[in-house]
Amino acid sequence: MAQKPFEELTISDDFMFCKVMEHEFICKEFLEMLFSAKVEKITYLSSQNTVIGNSAAKSVRLDVLIKDMAGRTYDIEMQVSNEYNIPKRMRYYQSILDVAFLDQGYSYKALNDSFVIFICLFDPIGKNRAVYSFENICKEDATIPLQDGTKKIILNANGFKEADNKDLQGFLRYVKTGKVTTDYTRRIEKVMQTIKISEQARKEYRVLPAVIMDAFDEGIEQGKSLGLAEGEARGSRQAKLETAKNLLHFGLSRENIALATGLTKAEVEAL
Repeated sequence: MAQKPFEELTISDDFMFCKVMEHEFICKEFLEMLFSAKVEKITYLSSQNTVIGNSAAKSVRLDVLIKDMAGRTYDIEMQVSNEYNIPKRMRYYQSILDVAFLDQGYSYKALNDSFVIFICLFDPIGKNRAVYSFENICKEDATIPLQDGTKKIILNANGFKEADNKDLQGFLRYVKTGKVTTDYTRRIEKVMQTIKISEQARKEYRVLPAVIMDAFDEGIEQGKSLGLAEGEARGSRQAKLETAKNLLHFGLSRENIALATGLTKAEVEAL
């Protein structure tokens, strides 16, 4: 499939969404708009993070990963096409974050609150709501929350008219139609125009598919001569190193990074 022209990218395109959200003031305002509350200072913000639960687990590439001063973590994803797997995908993303970010030897109580947020151009639940928020509660008594510190939120841009919050409604309208109607979407549009005149951003977009596929292609080629298993192992090494570097920035211990990625402690310490 041909790559979409750089000039035609919108906020709903994965590359542009990630580049826009890399701007802390845009990302912070999004969270404050969504939660209707002030968000602690952002201490970590990164896009396109490859996270591997362990050496045998399915890896995922997270769109935008955030940590605030209070220790809360947020994963924000843009979903354009409906593959009818959003609930279970959110479940997996939540679990892989927990596995990756709980240091070995720490109590389960050390798990910070985490939020998995999916912005969809379709309604994966089918009830025509703009916002679906899910937390674990007692089935026998809905007033009793499990208090496990997790929350999953689905934003349905297709149902933007149903949003009570006018700023959120304007954002979802912008995601769905590209129409600017609020101060926040005007700020996003300005950032997007700045990105579109950036030659560095244009170059990143042009080479991104090749970069993403490098590890896979290397595994295929080596698999032909070394055998499938060894080829796949070598092909995934670059992704593991990339993950380890991201986790180092996130403040994890080297021991836990080694466990999370399947690298040796010496390999992690060499980064």
